[in-house]
Amino acid sequence: MAVAFTFPGQGSQAVGMGKDLADAFPEARRVFQEVDEALGEKLSKLIWEGPEETLTLTANAQPALMAVSLAALRALESRGFSLKDKVSYVAGHSLGEYSALAAAGFVSVADAARLLRIRGNAMQAAVPAGEGAMAAIIGLEQADVEAACAEAGQGSVCQIANDNGGGQLVISGARAAVELAAKLCTEKGAKRALMLQVSAPFHSAMMMPAADVMRDALAGVAKAAPVVPIVSNVTVTPTSDPDEIALRLVEQVVARVRWRETVEWFGQNGIATLYEVGAGKVLSGLARRINRDIATGAIGTAVEVETALAALG
Repeated sequence: MAVAFTFPGQGSQAVGMGKDLADAFPEARRVFQEVDEALGEKLSKLIWEGPEETLTLTANAQPALMAVSLAALRALESRGFSLKDKVSYVAGHSLGEYSALAAAGFVSVADAARLLRIRGNAMQAAVPAGEGAMAAIIGLEQADVEAACAEAGQGSVCQIANDNGGGQLVISGARAAVELAAKLCTEKGAKRALMLQVSAPFHSAMMMPAADVMRDALAGVAKAAPVVPIVSNVTVTPTSDPDEIALRLVEQVVARVRWRETVEWFGQNGIATLYEVGAGKVLSGLARRINRDIATGAIGTAVEVETALAALG
């Protein structure tokens, strides 16, 4: 049965993640060493010891989550697993696309770490603190959320940033507009409209300065066709073309993360099992709410590596 690997995004980080992988598999430990060397600092110490508030900073969380995902993959590979032979597609949620692409050989782990540090800093710097906001809208149709964003925007940025499935949409943009849109969503019948504790209005047009930074950054790294096609956040179509992938990574900074559609696409194209590779089980939970016919699994600990190896053969 066809398998796809998915890679988690920001919010899945936790102090201590990946430590048992590094202890159990020398190949996994080498990933953390490679990331430390690429960034010129002991990110691994922060990942394993905290403090949590420093790990959660965008510029740290993004390369940290990639490191854990790649450590899990290297642990699999150390036991004879082949991504090219066993997996039909890869996909990642926002920053997870970089993890997916590093896993598939589009860029090196070191370059992925440096790109994600650049991306995190650029996204943080794109909008002055306090000017942007994001809110989670639960239990309201997408058309109603879009209408609320349009009504609240009126010349300000206010748009859907994440379509996560299971009735969960995230909106992003100028703070006043997002706050008003959240209120309007409640009035339209949303079960919940929750302002998120985030540092910037991610995946909105306000991130355009960060997109420009990523265009230049991606132009400066060596790229290769991934050994497994990636299903893009932006287009929800598979591609192995390096130039198209780089373009989509730039667009992704300001565009909606179409995760519900991605999981639906997998179901429509023969994928029977989705494995979440890296920290946490956020994507597995979303997948179950989107399509209960797709089995899910997690590969983020040494025990989960062994379980996945037994299932994948």
